[in-house]
This record gives sequence, structure tokens and C-alpha cells, in this order.
Amino acid sequence: MLAASACSSGSDGKPAAASAKPVAATTAAPSDPSSAPATTAAPTPTDLPTTAAPSATPSQSSAAKSASAKPSTSKPTSAKPSTSKPATKPPAKPAGNLDPRCMTGRAMCVDKTTRKLTWVVDGVPQYSFEVRFGSAELPTREGAFSVFQKSRDHVSTLYHTSMPFAMFFSGGQAVHYSPDFAKNGYNGASHGCVNVRNKALITQLFDTVRIGDKVIVYRS
Repeated sequence: MLAASACSSGSDGKPAAASAKPVAATTAAPSDPSSAPATTAAPTPTDLPTTAAPSATPSQSSAAKSASAKPSTSKPTSAKPSTSKPATKPPAKPAGNLDPRCMTGRAMCVDKTTRKLTWVVDGVPQYSFEVRFGSAELPTREGAFSVFQKSRDHVSTLYHTSMPFAMFFSGGQAVHYSPDFAKNGYNGASHGCVNVRNKALITQLFDTVRIGDKVIVYRS
């Protein structure tokens, strides 16, 4: 809208009459839709931000699988007891020229043929040493006997001779140490006893032998 001017435009000084009426200014509505101010459309559901559900971790997945797994219905197999019988140990075979009667228990195994005494325990020879026997007039008895008396410093009541480490097995006959056998060897004979000349071994045997141990005198 145009406002009236405060200054005169004539030369005579009279105010000039306003010949024109003020025209009210009108604002026409815009006919072009494109010129209208843009309006903001409401967001569609697809424009809304979405939050994805967290994926299961490996441990949760395995836990879920184990929880859903069905328990095993198979029965454990039990081992059947063995019905086989333990193998029986065969009897020991005689070692060398040992008599079969020497292969059980504890025995002084006296061989007249080899002139050896062997100390045997449960069929296992422990040690051997040389021995001497009685003469043809006073022979050493053969057979199976057992020790019934021991005398460390024995002296013969018949012949008044020393019989150290005597182990009696048949009447007055005994296995014992002989100083004469140690000195003269097989040049002499006993009065029926089993003479030993190895003092160290007869001492060891005397301390080992018990009353009741076997004495087997034989020929191989």
C-alpha cells in the first residue's frame, strides 16, 4: 500500500487535493501449489529406527543345544569276570644230579656219587661243598632223614673225637666239620658221619638249618 507524501508538488503553495482514493492492498492466495511452503510429512513406519535383537553367543547356543539334547538311554557295558583258572606252577625239576626228594621244602641233599652236599630251599640250590663218608665197615646210611639234634661244639662219646657244628639225622650219624678231612682230604674216612672240610660254609649251614629239615642221602 502506498502512503501519502508530506510535501506539495504544485507551485502555488495550495495543497493539492487528493484525487485518488487509497486502494486497499489485497494479498492474493498463491495459485501455484509449488510456490506454497513445504510441509513436513509424518514419518512412515519404515522411517523409524529399528533395533535388531542381539544374536545368541556361541556359549549360549551350545548351552541351548546341550539343554535340549536328550539324555542317553544306553546302558553301560560291564566287564564279565574271567572264568579262566590261574595257571598252576609246575613242580621244579631237579637241578643237575639232585634227588627229586630234595625239590620241596628245605633239604641237605647229600650225593655219594659226586661227594657233594647241596643246601636246597624250595627246589632252588643255594650252595654246595665237598663231603666225605664212612668206610666200607662203617658206611653212611642212605635214605630220607630229618635233623633231630644240633650241637655246635660236640665231642663223640664213642671215639672221643671233635665233631664241631654237628647236625644229627640218623642215630649217631651227623653232618659235621672234620679237621682231619680238612687236613688229609679223601685219604681217610669217617665212622659213618658226613664230614665237611669247608669250615666257613658248614658254619653258615649250621646257623641256617632248623630241627626237622630234611637230609637226603643217595647215589646219583
